[in-house]
This record gives sequence, structure tokens and C-alpha cells, in this order.
Amino acid sequence: MKRILVTGGAGFVGSHLCERLLKEGNEVICLDNFFTGSKKNIVHLMDNPYFELVRHDVTHPYFAEVDEIYNLACPASPVHYQHNPIKTIKTSVLGAVNMLGLAKRIGAKILQASTSEVYGDPKVHPQTEDYWGHVNPIGIRSCYDEGKRCAETLFMDYHISNNVAIKIIRIFNTYGPNMNPNDGRVVSNFIMQALRGEDITIFGDGLQTRSFQYVDDLVEGMIRMMNSKPDFLGPVNLGNPNEFTMLELAESIIKLTGSSSKLKFMPLPQDDPKQRQPDISLAKAQLNGWQPNIQLEAGLVKTIAYFKMHL
Repeated sequence: MKRILVTGGAGFVGSHLCERLLKEGNEVICLDNFFTGSKKNIVHLMDNPYFELVRHDVTHPYFAEVDEIYNLACPASPVHYQHNPIKTIKTSVLGAVNMLGLAKRIGAKILQASTSEVYGDPKVHPQTEDYWGHVNPIGIRSCYDEGKRCAETLFMDYHISNNVAIKIIRIFNTYGPNMNPNDGRVVSNFIMQALRGEDITIFGDGLQTRSFQYVDDLVEGMIRMMNSKPDFLGPVNLGNPNEFTMLELAESIIKLTGSSSKLKFMPLPQDDPKQRQPDISLAKAQLNGWQPNIQLEAGLVKTIAYFKMHL
């Protein structure tokens, strides 16, 4: 049994990770300030004697004896991270400093949940880990993009300077149960609009692309990365390489919900990436052949069923 700290553990991805780690026989400390996380995501775990919930903000130091740390804490949807951009970048940067300091003191291995947003609006397609990105440092998305880029820098510097055992993953668009229905991300937006019979909002011409990964596939990749060989630090892309336009996603959701929703086109937001698709060759090579198993339609069926329960 390992003792594992998950920051942002009551969030969408964190709650799935906590559940999986408990099922594997570990003791889990879930740390969350509930800015975007929710107790309903982890309430079913509260009776487990090996699960501990702590209300805490990672911008302040935290002390515990653990074997591993998964650092997930940070608002991840534009609606939430643009609500308080200064808080967002502080969460990424100060959160990384505090968790790396903890890992250094206690000798824990630590994984950083970085993001495909470090690539910005990419000039290279699909995106490989050696691509440095095309990011606007003063745009409306930069509090998140640059915060995550700085966190990666901190992780590498703590490893080089202090020999901290680190792992860095870059998460591409992920969806599934426990998403906040009002988080402003495209999958949750489209599903909620379709279920309510509202117009589905398409920004731009709808031909911009994303690659959608079901949350269970991501969690599997995260755990494999944490357990990968010590000299493999990352960063490594975790995402589904199958690419879809926003129009294709909207049409799939309308079909699966049986909705009468129509499409409504709106101006494209500033710095919105035109393409996003991971090259997962490195993950396949280093993480025992990891690749997504749940494709878009199957994952959407599960996600729609979850949202129907929370209308």
C-alpha cells in the first residue's frame, strides 16, 4: 500500500484518479479548495477508511508524509481560469513550488498534470513533445497556458537542482462523468445545450479540430506514467489522436441525444487554437503500449447518461 496525495482530487479528473488509486489498494489524501472541484464527485469515497479529504489551497504550503504526489490542482476550463486569471497562474506556479518543496523534503515522487495548452495555437500538427509551442504570453488564455509552462520549468529545475523524482504529462481534451455541466468546455456545453433543446453554440466556422479522450484512458496513462522507469521524466502527451471538427462533435451529440437543437455560429474567441491533435508515439513506447481504448461515440454515451442525471 502506498500513501498518495492528489491535489485537485475533488475535480473532474482528480476524482476518477482517487477512485482508481483506492481500488488498487492505496491510501489516498484528496486535497482540494473546491473552487472548481465538488464534494459530490468524491462523496461516495468518504466511507473508505483509506480515503482522507482535506480542504486546502495549494498556493499555501501543505505538509504530509506520502510516497507519491499527483499535482492536478488548477482550474482547467476557460470559463473558470479566466474568471480569476491571477489566481489561476498563482495556482499553477505557487502550487508547483509548494508541492515540489514537499516532494523534496519527504523524498516523494511527483507527477505534474500539464496540458496541451502549452502548445498554444500550434504551427506543428500533430503536436509532438519536442515542439516548443506558439503561445501568446499576454492573451486571455495565457494565465493558464503560461502558468502550466512555468510549472513544467519548475519541475525540471527541481529535478536538475535537487534530484526530485518528477514526471510530466501533457493532457489533451478530456471528457466524461464528473465534468461540471457549466464549465464552458465544448463537450459539456454541447451536451447540456442538446439535452435542453437549446441552440448549440459553434465558435468560428466549426472546422477547428480537437481530439477527445475519455477520462478512464487518461487515468490509466497517468498511473502508468507515475510507475514508468525512473529515467523517463516526460513530458509525454496523453490524449486520443482521433481528430474531429466542432461540427462533427455537435452532429454526434445531436444524434446521440435525439435533440432538436440547431447550430448557432458565434465569433471565434481570442487565441482559440485552430487544431489540436496529440502525437502519442512516445506514450506508446514508454508506457507499455498505452493508447486510448474508448472512442468518441462510446464515451459520449456514458457522458450523456451522466449529464441526464444532473439536469
